[in-house]
Amino acid sequence: MGSKVDVSEVGPSIGAVDWNRLAASYGRQVWLERSSIGSLLDMIEPGPGDRLLDAGTGTGELLRALAERPLRPDRADGIDASQAMLRQVAPLPGGWTLQEGRGEALPFEDATFDLVTASWVLHILEPETRQKVISEVRRVLKPGGRFGAITIAPPQSWIARLLTGPARAAADRWPSAFIGLSPFDPEPELLEAGFVAINRKRDFRGYPALCVTARRS
Repeated sequence: MGSKVDVSEVGPSIGAVDWNRLAASYGRQVWLERSSIGSLLDMIEPGPGDRLLDAGTGTGELLRALAERPLRPDRADGIDASQAMLRQVAPLPGGWTLQEGRGEALPFEDATFDLVTASWVLHILEPETRQKVISEVRRVLKPGGRFGAITIAPPQSWIARLLTGPARAAADRWPSAFIGLSPFDPEPELLEAGFVAINRKRDFRGYPALCVTARRS
C-alpha cells in the first residue's frame, strides 16, 4: 500500500472552488472522467521503468486506473492541495505515494520524473497560476519526458458553440459552481513554455474532453 496522508477539515480554494468541501461527493461524477483518463494513459504510454507524477491528483482516479493496467510504473506520486481529496484516494500499489502540495511549487528536484499528468486541472486555474504549474511540470520532467493533460474540450463548430453556450456562460458567471465547465486548449501555453511534439485526442464518452500530450525538449 502507498503512503497515507494526514488530513484536516479546512482546505484550500483552487479555481474558486473549495475542494475540501466537495471531496466527499466528488466520486459521484468520476464515471464521466474515466473514458478520457483511459485515453490519456493510452497516449502517454506509461511503463514499468517510468516514474510518474499525477499533479492535482484529487481523489486519485488516474492513479486507480493506472494501477489496474498490466504495464504500470514502478513508482508513482500523487500530489494535491486538498488534503480532504487525498483522503478519498484508494489504497495504492507499493512504491506509490501521496502528498499534499501545490502544482505551482512542486516539492521535487529538477528532472525527477519520466511522466507527469494533470487530468481535469489546467482549465480551472487562473492564467497566471496555470503558467506557473506548466513551468513547474517542465522543471520536474527529465529531458524528453512526457506530459499529459485533460481539459474540457473547446467547441469546434458553430452548433457545438451554440449547444455549450449556456454551460460556458454559467462558468464565467458562477465560477465557484461551474468553473469545471470552462473549455480550455493548453497547446499554445505548452508550446510557449518549451514543450514539443504535441498530440491531441478528443473524447466525448463522458465530459467533452480534450486529451493533450507533449514532450519536454
